[in-house]
Amino acid sequence: LGRQVFILETGVRFPYGLQKKNTIMANHKSAIKRIRSNKAKALINKYQHKTTRSAIQKLRGLSDKKEAVKLLPYVSSLLDKLAKKNVIHKRKASNLKSKLTKHVNSL
Repeated sequence: LGRQVFILETGVRFPYGLQKKNTIMANHKSAIKRIRSNKAKALINKYQHKTTRSAIQKLRGLSDKKEAVKLLPYVSSLLDKLAKKNVIHKRKASNLKSKLTKHVNSL
């Protein structure tokens, strides 16, 4: 019958006995630490990005100008922080702030 294999990724075949879960392919202690810290940073970035997107949605949904004017600096600040940390591109942050400002002014 031969050895049974499964396909983990396209074009890559592994025998059943060789796969291990949660294995780190790092060769140095510092690389292992870097992997751990990167996971933590990615989680924080994901949370902040989602928070910002929710705030943008909330701002776009507002019809009251006073509330929108109050919320705009907060959303702009969140976008600047994401751009500073390279979670989003600086031009994307700038474009979003511009569009949101136009939206608030048109209310």
